[in-house]
Amino acid sequence: MNLRSMLDAIAPHFDKNGKLSALFPAFEAIDTALYTPGQVTAGASHVRDGLDLKRIMMTVWLCAWLPALVGSYFVGLHANEAMQAAGLNAVEGWRGIFLNPLLSFDPNSVVDCLIHGLGYFLPLYVIVFVAGIVFEIWFAAVRGHEVNEGFFVTSILFTLTLPAGIPWWMAVLGIVFGVVIGKEVFGGTGKNFLNPALTGRAFLYFAYPAAMSGDAVWVAVDGVTQATPLGNAAQGLEYGVDMMSAFIGNMPGTIGGESILAIALAAVVLLATRIASWRIMLGCVIGLVATVGLFNVVDSTNPMFSMGPVWHILLGGFAFGAVFMATDPVSAAQTNTGRLIYGILIGFMCALIRVLNPAFPEGMMLAILFGNLFAPLIDNFVVQSNIKRRMARG
Repeated sequence: MNLRSMLDAIAPHFDKNGKLSALFPAFEAIDTALYTPGQVTAGASHVRDGLDLKRIMMTVWLCAWLPALVGSYFVGLHANEAMQAAGLNAVEGWRGIFLNPLLSFDPNSVVDCLIHGLGYFLPLYVIVFVAGIVFEIWFAAVRGHEVNEGFFVTSILFTLTLPAGIPWWMAVLGIVFGVVIGKEVFGGTGKNFLNPALTGRAFLYFAYPAAMSGDAVWVAVDGVTQATPLGNAAQGLEYGVDMMSAFIGNMPGTIGGESILAIALAAVVLLATRIASWRIMLGCVIGLVATVGLFNVVDSTNPMFSMGPVWHILLGGFAFGAVFMATDPVSAAQTNTGRLIYGILIGFMCALIRVLNPAFPEGMMLAILFGNLFAPLIDNFVVQSNIKRRMARG
């Protein structure tokens, strides 16, 4: 008996009157993840498109693995460099059981760096995914809804915005908060007005700021401290990184939010498949560059006023947020003009927060959540403006 036949054989137990009907959302999620759904439109469709929710979400999920793999390599590289400087040749704790027999922790070895970094990313991602999907299935079972593939995207994006060495229990709290408060309390996928991954990360940032933004969290070796380039810039110090290193992602930061190269490659795929909106991405860049340009002509003792727009794009999570977070099709603006305005608002707010609030040099996370709040209002103004314009034409 093959897998398809086995799933068909046990399917009646999960139907409405079956013994395991309460677990139908979990069964349906596994079935549709492995195979194309059996239900199809019987009559003529109003919309003819090659994409459905499953393929959209899975494409975004696959694209997210580009910054995940590149970010994991640099997590491992920085950890191996710190271990070499400290004279360490083995990892302590449970990771050592798996990594020590495999690696020499050589910072010059691509394999050693990648596997060491994946030793942090993959377990964290599995923990985040399991914790979040439990609540997704729970809410789906109570409501009698299906579990869709949206959580695949939420879980990996949330994980990529975290420091590599974050305690697991903290990551679990964050993803549960993002899923429940950021999405499910509003009715689930398609009804949330905030990005769930960013909602969870914002909760962690304000609940546990030392674990999310302190100098000691960016290198995955105990006792090693290193500030991010944006953190250095806010204090008027040397950035500690050149433009090429910043472009490829070789700098301290979150697991997957630092490599502009990897994020740009993912953006090409998302734009080519028309999954992400180029208007939102372009708007984010326009808003950031224009606002930073104005700040650059102001004479101020605040060192962030002199940081150029290119550095603002290269450093921190701006690129990751503009490509993966701001373009969330649920929480973003829906009209074409509204998407451009929405993106400009996010870029403007990111620059405003970074420059005027030295205590919070990142800014992109709050800027996107701020944009989420105003997206419905922006769309409403655009729609009403179009209606008035058409009525004026008679």
